[in-house]
Amino acid sequence: MAQNARLKAVDEALDSSKRSKFVKLAGSRTVTAIKAIRVIAKLGNKSAYDYNEADVKKIASALSKEIEALKARMLSTGTKETIEFEL
Repeated sequence: MAQNARLKAVDEALDSSKRSKFVKLAGSRTVTAIKAIRVIAKLGNKSAYDYNEADVKKIASALSKEIEALKARMLSTGTKETIEFEL
């Protein structure tokens, strides 16, 4: 009985460690991704850049597809699909 309690405590410690690692990494990586999207959005300055609606749609589509791939992978319904992007 005591051995089962010890094993359970070890399992809980590992789960807690995995959770804290996930929370730390997910937080920092999400902030980095949001900053990257905001940098892309700065390309919307028409006085500095020349682009058209098709370019905007391609960028938005690529980002949306990547978000869908992220959801699928994290919910274990997808594969390690990579999406290539080029204007």
